[in-house]
Amino acid sequence: MHENTLGNRIFNFINYTILLIIALACLIPFLNVISSSFATTQEVVSKDFILFPTTFTLAAYEYIFSTPTIFKSFAVSIGVTGVGTLVSMVLTSLMAYGLSRKYLHGRRAINFIVVFTMLFSGGMIPTYLVVKNLGLINTYWALILPVAISAFNLIIMRNFFQAIPDSLEESAKVDGCNDLMIFFKIILPLSLPSIATISLFYAVAYWNEYTNAILYLNDSGKWPIQVLLRQIVIVSSGMQADNTAVEIVPPAQTIKMAVITVATLPMLIVYPFLQKYFVKGAFVGSVKA
Repeated sequence: MHENTLGNRIFNFINYTILLIIALACLIPFLNVISSSFATTQEVVSKDFILFPTTFTLAAYEYIFSTPTIFKSFAVSIGVTGVGTLVSMVLTSLMAYGLSRKYLHGRRAINFIVVFTMLFSGGMIPTYLVVKNLGLINTYWALILPVAISAFNLIIMRNFFQAIPDSLEESAKVDGCNDLMIFFKIILPLSLPSIATISLFYAVAYWNEYTNAILYLNDSGKWPIQVLLRQIVIVSSGMQADNTAVEIVPPAQTIKMAVITVATLPMLIVYPFLQKYFVKGAFVGSVKA
């Protein structure tokens, strides 16, 4: 045990103070966003920073959820996030496991190609042409398949698999297990921290999908929540220019804050359930060569 000396107490005090300042620096801006979304028109206009609204109002949220397609867009984002995360995890974990096995022929060349894609890509127009020629335009698969495997996430998961002792695989083969049985019955149960971490990475990316939706979805009825919320902000800003609509439509700044809250809250709800795996999965996957 550490001795409770004066030096240790001073060190702990300074350490906790610095951590508290960093935590507040991260928390206060988010509290400002949430508080501003619940503030009145007069308070938002008169104050540059709001930590706690003087008068509580749901006008901005009522305006956002008055949009008829808001719930459909939520369903689209939830569906794309769920299916996309599942597809990405299946493809990423299978490929990562193969690349983590030293006996795989061509392993170094494939790893080089994966890393190469992190540095260079075809660009927006070639990618669009590929998606178009595959017949994915105006389909939800256009939001999933082009980004199904992230090279960064693949490398983290590959490194995590490499940390699992080879003796477990050898023992399973002695007992008659093939590669798929080893993967699903031994490797995956031991890789929950890595799976939870990478799943969170993918889920956040799919939930925040905006650019691909703008490029590939021509039907506004198929827009995910991020695109629709952006459209709400644009429309509210345009209506705000009309003086006759000021009393009806909340200020654009308030709607922006409410939009940020609505877009961020689902991921904040999911994160606590995966947090216990997050640090271990990211750490082990990033440092094991």
